[in-house]
Amino acid sequence: MMVWMINMHKVSMWGLGASSMICGLVSVLKLLSEKTNLLEWELLSLNSCSVEFVLIFDWVSLLFLCFVFMISSSVMYYSGSYMLGDKNYNRFMYLVLMFVMSMMMMILSPNLISILLGWDGLGLVSYALVIFYQNEKSASAGMLTILSNRVGDVAILLSIGLMLNLGSWNFIFYSYYLMDSEYLVLKSLIMLAAMTKSAQIPFSAWLPAAMAAPTPVSALVHSSTLVTAGVYLMIRFSPALEGSLSQSFLLIISCLTMFMAGLGANFEYDLKKIIALSTLSQLGVMLSILALGYPDLAFFHLLSHALFKALLFMCAGVVIHSVSGYQDIRYMGSLVKFMPLTSSYLIVANLALCGAPFLAGFYSKDMILEVGFMNYSNYISLILFILSTGLTVSYTLRLIFFSATGAFNLSSLASVSDEEITMTKAMTFLGLGAIAMGSILSWVLYPECYMICLSPLMKSMVMVVSVLGGFIGYMLNLMSLNNVLFSQMLYKFVVVGGSMWFMPFLSTKSISNLNLLLGGSSEKVVDKGWYEYLGGQGVFYVWSKISMSLYLSQYNSIKVFMKLFVLGLIVVSLLI
Repeated sequence: MMVWMINMHKVSMWGLGASSMICGLVSVLKLLSEKTNLLEWELLSLNSCSVEFVLIFDWVSLLFLCFVFMISSSVMYYSGSYMLGDKNYNRFMYLVLMFVMSMMMMILSPNLISILLGWDGLGLVSYALVIFYQNEKSASAGMLTILSNRVGDVAILLSIGLMLNLGSWNFIFYSYYLMDSEYLVLKSLIMLAAMTKSAQIPFSAWLPAAMAAPTPVSALVHSSTLVTAGVYLMIRFSPALEGSLSQSFLLIISCLTMFMAGLGANFEYDLKKIIALSTLSQLGVMLSILALGYPDLAFFHLLSHALFKALLFMCAGVVIHSVSGYQDIRYMGSLVKFMPLTSSYLIVANLALCGAPFLAGFYSKDMILEVGFMNYSNYISLILFILSTGLTVSYTLRLIFFSATGAFNLSSLASVSDEEITMTKAMTFLGLGAIAMGSILSWVLYPECYMICLSPLMKSMVMVVSVLGGFIGYMLNLMSLNNVLFSQMLYKFVVVGGSMWFMPFLSTKSISNLNLLLGGSSEKVVDKGWYEYLGGQGVFYVWSKISMSLYLSQYNSIKVFMKLFVLGLIVVSLLI
């Protein structure tokens, strides 16, 4: 049995790795030749509408698929060591492979009906993975995850009904011709679906809650699968957003999400939740630049972010394993002395997240910020962009300080080392990607550079804000002012900022209380009220009276016939 368990993750790694290489090569060929292949199967024809199963093979879908397979390959190999002692090892592996297949269907579908195979598959399998550890916390997190995503599923189903007017559900052909005057509701529903999948305000609570899943799942979900499905859908729908009212709404929502997540991560102490909030912040970056009219930049950041975010979660998994299952960063410290390789990957991934020069995140994030500064947008969006950039560097250096370079806070019995060779090998491949893939992607995707015209002040704004945010964040923790300031002077501010603006509370307890209140009222008024009167009890009462009347009429009693005769005379006299 052990041989099968070990071979399973190796076979998955080689299979997904080979698929990634093939998709990458074909994607580059498609990009150079500017060709697209479309496979179409007609399943059902109804009047002028035909229900079709469609697959699209262009450079966008194949390049994204290449990255999904590449990261999944590393995650599967990593899981071979991380999940080795789990009794449900095989079930975990099958669920992860189903998750990857659902994402593949989502990426390759330009049809709003066939996209449901991947879209619903992601929601269902993510629920199964979040509740994998089978405890009360996991069950609550799984229910919040699937119910939040179900809102987006309903929006997709409503969009399918609205697209019936177009005669086809191949949205990739119609997105250029959807005017606000006729299809504003359709665009709003698609945007709602993307907001739920990518956890934008007010659907942000499920993303940190999904950390109840095993760490390899978090590495896959937060890098290239579930949460990026909404961004990918909006990239495909981006021509329909140009000049639309929904575009401005998406810009404000994504900027607020970016700021809220960055603020919350600075007050969080759970290692996995800090990284989850950083994902939420970067999703806001992607959707905000997409709302400004640059879907290619959003796609570029989506790919580069996937590599170092998967690496970041893998490093977190190794650290959690080594420190006896702790996730609180206050119980870590000085890991750079005991785990130099893992700490190096952790620091590289964090610096790439900040946009440190010449790492993967720099090429996409720096260009996004400069294009955002150059674009015509309101002051609120500009200020939120600047604040979010500083907060990103602040919580990143805070994480590095508490976990890697700060004082040693582990117990004396802790055995911390880089001895997990399988995990280290999986991280090495993504570590190279986090260093070099940003420049490679920029060469492939942008053979001609963007023309960016900024004043010296605005040009240096990105670097100034990053350095200032990092300095403030690091010094507050270095001087131990964090606890003093936040526990006494700014307690209320910390409670609001650190609780994601009460969204977890609003998404769980308040809705549960409201459902209980409405359920009690409906039970009294409907179930025990009108349903009883007009439903089974009412029908029983009417039929019992009718049967009793028939029973009495069969007695041949003169009293009954006299009453009926008198009643008939009265009715006739009234009619006359």
